[in-house]
Amino acid sequence: MEIAIIAHDGKKVDMVQFLNKNIDLLRLEKIKIIATGTTGGKAENAGFKVRKMLSGPMGGDAQIAARVAEGKTKMVLFFKDPLASHAHEVDINMLLRVCDVHNVPIATNEASAQLLLNAITLLS
Repeated sequence: MEIAIIAHDGKKVDMVQFLNKNIDLLRLEKIKIIATGTTGGKAENAGFKVRKMLSGPMGGDAQIAARVAEGKTKMVLFFKDPLASHAHEVDINMLLRVCDVHNVPIATNEASAQLLLNAITLLS
C-alpha cells in the first residue's frame, strides 16, 4: 500500500514525530511511503525509506495528486498548518479535491492520521 506524507514547514517536526511513533507499522514491507521533497528528506533523516517527489511549491502536491488519480496512492497524510498562509494554496486544494473525487482517505492532522493508520492494522 502506497501512503503519501506531506507537511507544511510548521508541521514537519510533528510529522517526523508521528512517523517515529508509528515506526513499527510504517516499516512493514507492504507499506511504501512517498512524500513531497522536503518532508521526504526529513523522514529519510529519521531513518524511513521514502520515495521523494518535488517539494510542494514546486509541484510535489500535483505529483502526489496524479498518483492518487492513477490509483497508486491509497492514503494521504497531510499535516497542514492552518495558521500560516501558503502561496501554493491552489495546489493544496487540488490535492484535497482529487482525494475526494477518487475516494482516497486524507488526514490533515495527527488525530485523523492516527485513525487511518490504525485502520490499516485492523485490515491486516
